[in-house]
Amino acid sequence: MLSWINRFSICCLLDNHQYQSDYNSYECLVGAGVLTVYKADAGNAIDGLHNFQQQHKDWLFGHLSYDLKNETEGLTSNHADGIGFDDLLFFVPQYVICLSGDKVEIGTCNDDHQKVFEEINGITIDEKNKHQIKQVKNRISKQEYTQSINALKAHILRGDCYEINYCQEFYAEECVIQPESVYQSLNKVSPNPFSCYYKVDDKYLMCASPERYIKKTWNKILSQPIKGTSSRNTADKKLDEQNKIQLKQSEKDKSENVMVVDLVRNDLSKVCKEGTVNVDELFGVYTYPQVHQMISTVSGELKENISFAEIIRSTFPMGSMTGAPKRKVLQLIEQYEKTKRGLFSGAVGYVSPDGNFDFNVVIRSILYNASSKYLSYQTGSGITFYCDAEKEYEECLLKAKAIEQVLGV
Repeated sequence: MLSWINRFSICCLLDNHQYQSDYNSYECLVGAGVLTVYKADAGNAIDGLHNFQQQHKDWLFGHLSYDLKNETEGLTSNHADGIGFDDLLFFVPQYVICLSGDKVEIGTCNDDHQKVFEEINGITIDEKNKHQIKQVKNRISKQEYTQSINALKAHILRGDCYEINYCQEFYAEECVIQPESVYQSLNKVSPNPFSCYYKVDDKYLMCASPERYIKKTWNKILSQPIKGTSSRNTADKKLDEQNKIQLKQSEKDKSENVMVVDLVRNDLSKVCKEGTVNVDELFGVYTYPQVHQMISTVSGELKENISFAEIIRSTFPMGSMTGAPKRKVLQLIEQYEKTKRGLFSGAVGYVSPDGNFDFNVVIRSILYNASSKYLSYQTGSGITFYCDAEKEYEECLLKAKAIEQVLGV
């Protein structure tokens, strides 16, 4: 199916890798080909999206770039962006394919469902990885990273903020990869419940995200922020369980997590009925192939006639990738990071014809521009006053490990 949709100029594959959850709607959902598209950079992009959705009321697939925060928070960005995704893009697909259990549903405009099914099953997969990556570089040195962390801790001490998500970029120039093959390899190493393959012309996202940004099911909305990470030790089950227990008991990780939960509660309260915002789960620890993660779930009941665009405007960017208070940390992120985040720490997902939607958080991801031959991946962590710069740096490298395995660097 991935090989079949990759022939289109725009396509999106969302895959939960059969992770069992009460919150999942689909095992795998695909939008491919374009009937019509709306794209815009920060300014009036969200209002334009609202009009686009109201006009079509169809399946929409697309993305929200991190730099949409320039619109939601009235900010600016001056850093370089080597990939070049639009700040916002949504498309009405020619084909929608849904996998759930032992059933596949194919939606088309041309009544050619059987033909599509046969074409997909007739494709031969090329398993060879034909990548040419000369060198992956750090955008900042370890020394610069440490200096930035210490500067951010000084801001926290002054009361400018409580917690901030700080990221760094790893990049390669003049490289050639096969995005489809990279995505398959990434998900063999790290199959996560919010994985995504997303292509817009010459720009690609290969994502193995474990995190949900926001989901709407009729009048209920929920967000599942992640804060808190510990490594796996798959060779020693006892040590692996100890790592998991240490994460559960970590006061540092719990303090980060509860700060983000409070931020998400505040965001959801803007669009939810008074008294309906609840923390369904606090400090839940979940195990993935590479790491253990601390995840909380916050939900609420929407006010009457709240639009998709209003929800995005009130909750984006997501708290787990920013910090608190949100507007101030967005300014500090711009000041201390060296690269535009672009689609990284943004969101990719779908809106169904009935107005329900589900979006991931774009982390654990490789981004690639085939025209400029530029490849990028970013990692980050939550910075609090009591954090240790050395440990935060190691956490960033841990998160990059799966990507390095895939790229062979």
